[in-house]
Amino acid sequence: MIETKHLTVLYRGARVLDDINLSIPRGMTYALIGPAGCGKSILLRMLCGLLKPTSGEIVINGEEVTKKREEDLYDLRRQIGMLFQNNALFDYLDNGDNIGFPLEQAGGVSDEEITEKVRVALERVGLPGIQKKFPNEISGGMKKRVGVARATITRPPIVFYDEPTAGLDPVTSSRIFAMIKDFQRGDGTTSIVVSHEIEAMRKICDRFAMIYEGRLVFDGPPEGLDTCEHPAVKQFVTMSTEGPL
Repeated sequence: MIETKHLTVLYRGARVLDDINLSIPRGMTYALIGPAGCGKSILLRMLCGLLKPTSGEIVINGEEVTKKREEDLYDLRRQIGMLFQNNALFDYLDNGDNIGFPLEQAGGVSDEEITEKVRVALERVGLPGIQKKFPNEISGGMKKRVGVARATITRPPIVFYDEPTAGLDPVTSSRIFAMIKDFQRGDGTTSIVVSHEIEAMRKICDRFAMIYEGRLVFDGPPEGLDTCEHPAVKQFVTMSTEGPL
């Protein structure tokens, strides 16, 4: 479903990402980990077509997308739902309009249909009845769930979650991770989850990849993290203060 081939990004002479090769099958929940600033969010933005790599290829659902013009990327982006790290909710829109925004942009959906789909989306994330509240009237955990509802309202085949539980309490974090797994099971969604909560992600993710200093240093099943000999992977997983990180 998602493949990168020798993906490289240069910025002011520095290699932000260096020769990244990933292959993510349809329906997989894929964890992307690594220290802050290693290029995880940049990788997600390239997969969405929001950034262009310096070299290499990105193949989404069998289609090479890196050389597409901006106007030709619209169909690609309609296949992808995105939960941004900072939620990226519009303050001037109520929660219902925030969630229905992708449907409004796509067109061809009546106001009545959007209202019903928003209602269903809020029930899926456990927040029924908050359509008319504004983002500044709800908690941080609720904002995350509104963001999840918006990212998944079109039932896209691909969803990217960038730090879906950052700053949340353990109970809310567990609820969001459970929702991600439920969407994968119910909709067959192919998901990439960027997070530092390794133990929680072990329960929902089929495979892990770790980026360190712009390079892919691990790509394997969750249990492989415990036997990986790369010093950065070992330190990241064990949370040790000793090591290259």
